[in-house]
Amino acid sequence: MIESIDPGQVNWARAQFALTAMYHWIFVPLTLGLSVLCAFFETLYVRTGNIEWKQLAKFWMSLFAVNFAIGVATGIILEFEFGTNWSNYSWMVGDIFGTPLAIEGILAFFLEATFFAVMFFGWDRFSKRMHLFSTWMVALGSNLSALWILIANGWMQNPIGMRFNPDTARFEMLDLWAVVSSRIAISHFTHATSSGFLLASLFVTAVSSWFLLKGRHQIFARRSITVAATFGLLSAMFVAFTGDEHAYITVRTQPMKLAAMEGLYKGKKPTGLIAFGVVNPDKQAGDAGDPFITKIEVPGMLSLLANRKLGTFVAGIDDLVWGNSEHDIVGVDQKIRYGRQAVTSLADFKQARKAGDASSAEAALTKFNQNQEFLGYGYLKKPSDAVPPVSLIFYSFRVMAGLGTFFIMLFALFLIQSARNKLPANRWLLRIGVISVFLGYIAQQAGWIVTEVGRQPWAIQGLLPVSVARSNLDSGTVAVTFFIFLALFVVMLIAEIKIMVKQISLGPEVSKS
Repeated sequence: MIESIDPGQVNWARAQFALTAMYHWIFVPLTLGLSVLCAFFETLYVRTGNIEWKQLAKFWMSLFAVNFAIGVATGIILEFEFGTNWSNYSWMVGDIFGTPLAIEGILAFFLEATFFAVMFFGWDRFSKRMHLFSTWMVALGSNLSALWILIANGWMQNPIGMRFNPDTARFEMLDLWAVVSSRIAISHFTHATSSGFLLASLFVTAVSSWFLLKGRHQIFARRSITVAATFGLLSAMFVAFTGDEHAYITVRTQPMKLAAMEGLYKGKKPTGLIAFGVVNPDKQAGDAGDPFITKIEVPGMLSLLANRKLGTFVAGIDDLVWGNSEHDIVGVDQKIRYGRQAVTSLADFKQARKAGDASSAEAALTKFNQNQEFLGYGYLKKPSDAVPPVSLIFYSFRVMAGLGTFFIMLFALFLIQSARNKLPANRWLLRIGVISVFLGYIAQQAGWIVTEVGRQPWAIQGLLPVSVARSNLDSGTVAVTFFIFLALFVVMLIAEIKIMVKQISLGPEVSKS
């Protein structure tokens, strides 16, 4: 029998984790990209001996250090929340999910933490090459850290390389390499890290544009913009490429997410791509309502992007919820029936084992094995529970994709104006450059909304609903800690911004040697 679940507790736990994750991701992408840019600036200094490249490296390192420190603090809080608010999740999948996190801590975090002190305090204590090596190790460690965390997240999106043990009611790892080499994990890593490089380029461009608008540090700012715009343009194009590949993989591993991204309810062939649309907020799975109030559609394009072939079928929300026999799609309604049989068989197996009835236990286990792949669906109340918030995902995806296109054009403009030596006079472009770093953060958060909200209601895609993954706490307790964390994060963010603004206002002079 399925136990009663307090929806308030689940929602507060979701809200707290979302708050922490979104706050943490303010710092992570900047760390990933800025570490590489600092290493590149220092490489130019070592190769040329030009002290101006050293000034660039030291200035951007000072901003990297502030961002890195707060990013580490929020990351620790995030990992602790798995044990506080999601203890059932930690118990059921800890053997698998914990392995990449352990490797991240031992291999990646210790690597960047060890060399961070040398990078930041060792300018006059170590040789140029040793210091440069340390800077590159910090950059490598930062990105390796992201790799292992995104491998863990990728497994949540596409659980492979494991089995369910009915004796312990836990998922156990069978193949670490399958988890590590998962296409969705690799796609997550390449897309997330390249978007971090993009954000760091926007950050450097924004600060440098501000210097030019104020008539300060002209040579410093123009050099920074030239490097950052080049790095940013390449990163932005790679983000678009990896985003397309990620969508292609999503069709095969999380078709409901892709359908929500496009507001697609009834699959068809060919399937058009919605370039612009206003979603009908009253539309529900299975009803006859129009999904859009208005839309501009590119005919057949979604078929091409999803299947790499024109004229092909792309499943919609209704197909996935209610099934489509023509395309061999088993609906959520049928999966729920199979899942409830699995839940019942698992309970019968445990009861028979406890009573010492071997024959009944074996019979129950046989029935369970027939339906165990649908176990998670047995905890859903109704088929529509498998549909994530369509409007939020639809709009978030278009914010992310639209801003990505804008960034490509922005960096191209900066490079053209830089090549023509017209940057200081182009004040409208410099103002856009200052503002665009905030658009970069919006694009980052929108991307994670698509990734994580689009996976709902699952903690582990298709296997473990969020409602089952929670801790057994009352909603009031989680609500109180939510507001405690909110207050803490606001204070930390204000402090971080004040430190960064002060460091920027001082300018690169503080980095002279």
